[in-house]
Amino acid sequence: MNRLTDNKIVLVARPTRLAELVIRFNTVSQARFYVEHQGADFSDYLREDETYHRALAATQTALAQTGRLQVVDRGFLPNFVFAPEDAVVTLGQDGLVANTLKYLNGQPVVGVNPDPERWDGRLLPFRVSDLPKVMPEVVLRKRRTRSVTMAKASLNNGQALYGVNDLFIGPKTHTSARYLIRSGQASETQSSSGVIISTGMGSTGWLKSLLTGAATITQAAASENARKVRLNVKTEFAWDADYLFYTVREPFPTKTTGASLVFGRVTPETPLILESRMAENGVIFSDGIEKDFLEFNSGTQATIGIAERKGALVE
Repeated sequence: MNRLTDNKIVLVARPTRLAELVIRFNTVSQARFYVEHQGADFSDYLREDETYHRALAATQTALAQTGRLQVVDRGFLPNFVFAPEDAVVTLGQDGLVANTLKYLNGQPVVGVNPDPERWDGRLLPFRVSDLPKVMPEVVLRKRRTRSVTMAKASLNNGQALYGVNDLFIGPKTHTSARYLIRSGQASETQSSSGVIISTGMGSTGWLKSLLTGAATITQAAASENARKVRLNVKTEFAWDADYLFYTVREPFPTKTTGASLVFGRVTPETPLILESRMAENGVIFSDGIEKDFLEFNSGTQATIGIAERKGALVE
């Protein structure tokens, strides 16, 4: 085959809802029975699956004409080794872009929307039909990219975890987390349902939800004659910003725990430091992937800061 380059193009794919149901129930017929027994429309699962696999086949054909193609399932990303010269294509929803970026170190990522009728695709500017034009520019590093700041949790045992949208530090289940939190010169012991660290890319997601909820609750609790509560911080900030925000979720003040360090910036000069006070079930995970986590139990100290590497989204 007469390809433009021998460098590798990694296509990151993910199972459809139907594929996940078949894994759970063994056959399409059993999956259909389960879904229809719940009163849902199984034909929607079939249409989504058919559309995705049609897009997957067309994407593979287009990419194979540009470089050496390797297809990787999302589930294998934590153990996959990307080469510096690789170009990466994701075929799925926005979340797949974030899930992929955190395992990269500057390799360009092309977000492709496999089903524009279904997904808005904020991080998916391209369609399958765009690939023959876009990919030659990408593999030759002639296509413009957008820099993405990532968060990093570094533990005192040498382990580390990156986050593209956010990091969560707290209990594995719906219990209280206990820890010492330190920002700059201020510190206190806290009991809460966890701490969320948000990046610029993630600021329209979990951070927006947290701040909107806090403002609405405060407004509802105030007297009806009180002035409307206003947030004094933008809920959305630049993807390449040189800071992060931390938010403590549901802090509970007691005789031994405080609730003053509940929101603030994380910068290169002022990282956020957390020391676990939990005997078990403490975890750190990123971007909603709970299965890929670090343990955060007694004796563990986590330093949260800006990652030394950046994501690169092709525009």
